[in-house]
Amino acid sequence: MIVIYTSPGCSSCRKVKTYLKDKHLKFIEKNIFNTLLNKEEIKYLISRTDNGTDDIISKRSKIIQENKYDIDSMSINELCDFIVSNPSVLKRPIIIDDKNMQVGYDEEEIELFNKLKSISRCEEECPHYDTCGQIRKEC
Repeated sequence: MIVIYTSPGCSSCRKVKTYLKDKHLKFIEKNIFNTLLNKEEIKYLISRTDNGTDDIISKRSKIIQENKYDIDSMSINELCDFIVSNPSVLKRPIIIDDKNMQVGYDEEEIELFNKLKSISRCEEECPHYDTCGQIRKEC
């Protein structure tokens, strides 16, 4: 199942949703301001990145710049608490399925994401099933 993390007013988020709808791909949308992320979900997102927090956190965000937060010196628990309290620091959209993750909208990358997408859902044997299963239950 494809899950996209979005925010209102995000043009890239609208483009991703349009793309997925045009391709008749089912997805779950999670507005990061309406559906607060929990620590486990944030840890899961971080675990799926190639470059750690740099992939999903905008260090240029207003809250980080104004308060001079040092994201790199935070423990994983501190970072998760920070993101829960300040979801606007997340880059958007974040597109994730069982096997792939993409941050932002790029026409070529989303096409590759679609081609790489596994048709099968994760099963109970998947180490991330608890997170994936919970997301599906919320829908």
